[in-house]
Amino acid sequence: MKTRKCKVLVIGAGPGGYVAAIRSAQLGMDTVIVEGERAGGTCLIRGCIPSKAMIHAAHKFHDLAKHAKEGGHMGISIPGPAELEMAALKGWKDDIVDRLNKGVEHLLKSSGAELITGWAEFKDAKTVIVGDVQIEAENLILANGSVPIELPFMKYGDGVISSREALDIDEKLEHLVVVGGGYIGLELGITHKMLGAEVTIVEAMDSVLPIFDKELRRPLELFLKKNKIKVNTGVFAKGVEKLDNGKLKLNFIDKNNADDESKMQSVEADRVLVTVGRRPRSEGLAPTGVALNERGFVKVNDQCQTNMKGVYAIGDVTDLGEMLAHVASFQGEMVAEIIAGHNRAYNPVAVPAIVFTEPEIVSVGMSPDEAKEAGHPVITGKFPLAANGRSLTQEAEKTGGFVRVVAREDDHRILGVQAVGTHVSELVGEWTLALEMGALLEDIAGTIHAHPTMTEMTHEAVLATLGHAIHIA
Repeated sequence: MKTRKCKVLVIGAGPGGYVAAIRSAQLGMDTVIVEGERAGGTCLIRGCIPSKAMIHAAHKFHDLAKHAKEGGHMGISIPGPAELEMAALKGWKDDIVDRLNKGVEHLLKSSGAELITGWAEFKDAKTVIVGDVQIEAENLILANGSVPIELPFMKYGDGVISSREALDIDEKLEHLVVVGGGYIGLELGITHKMLGAEVTIVEAMDSVLPIFDKELRRPLELFLKKNKIKVNTGVFAKGVEKLDNGKLKLNFIDKNNADDESKMQSVEADRVLVTVGRRPRSEGLAPTGVALNERGFVKVNDQCQTNMKGVYAIGDVTDLGEMLAHVASFQGEMVAEIIAGHNRAYNPVAVPAIVFTEPEIVSVGMSPDEAKEAGHPVITGKFPLAANGRSLTQEAEKTGGFVRVVAREDDHRILGVQAVGTHVSELVGEWTLALEMGALLEDIAGTIHAHPTMTEMTHEAVLATLGHAIHIA
């Protein structure tokens, strides 16, 4: 067996791992990164990127359907309905993934990091075996990521799918049932609805996206109702049966009558997509000696250090609670710099969260209720997409969305910004920067925002918070 010694060993080439490896190599450290599948990880290969490609394609197809209606739309008409070839759509999506995968491999190579493909088997905290190579490291970065949670009574396979398989469907579905009304289930459910399938949501909580307040959820709930996506809340999925016609039958029951089988309901579908959360990929770590919490997440401090000296963990596998690609990337860069001797710590003021449904939902910082619970004297202001010229030219106002600003009443420090509506995800950078820099309402009010752009809504929402918005009465 060959032996490879290195300064930094990274396990997992997702958005946290590959960034950690590139930054480590940039800092002059001998770096090896191990990936069991393809460089890019869940986000790039089977999550964020392919799902956003599918969402974009679904919007295109949905818009073409408008133009095919009698009289057309926007003065544009086409002679007949658009046709969808799912295999070709999947191929287009896969081409994007392939390009980005090759891009990550090129970046790793250019930086000087060595990519080894294979599954790492740990011998101890800093020694792994990959195929016929034993790698011994001075520092280890665990970037193992996460995997979809599988329900014990509804195993994946035979038509029961996770988000990973949902992105590889190459046939048009007649009916998709989604178990779980969180962001992954809703994003994929709405996508398939726009592609022509009937969609039913089954959610145990009393609302979809319960992490957001009612005001933010309302435009999305109206969209679901308008587009005839059936939403069943407050119900438990109980299992799946395979029918003679090849379809699946999902059984579910109201959680208040969970013991009364006479109240069981059911719905037939081509596929049942289970999106009830993700769990850390932490199996196989016992030889490292790193401490896990009761849910299997690796325990870390604010420098992503584990209980083992020289062993770090970043991203979804940690107990920091934010399973987001951009968080993993930030931590990956930070840990590389810590190993190189820089003084860094993970202590962000704000972490943006985005749901790419239609309409999109964005939140950074505190909501009004969270700010009040934290003891802040709160003022808020809202500005509707319907009053923004750029939104109107893109038909973004049709979702009934808005931008909302939360600030302290006494010193006008901005505490949070939320929005719901088409295209609002592209606005979040300014909001996150404002919170990180401790911006006041007056800082935004005194900044010229280009016209006509949707960023003007941030300016107007701040003015509304100050009590003198210009473009709403």
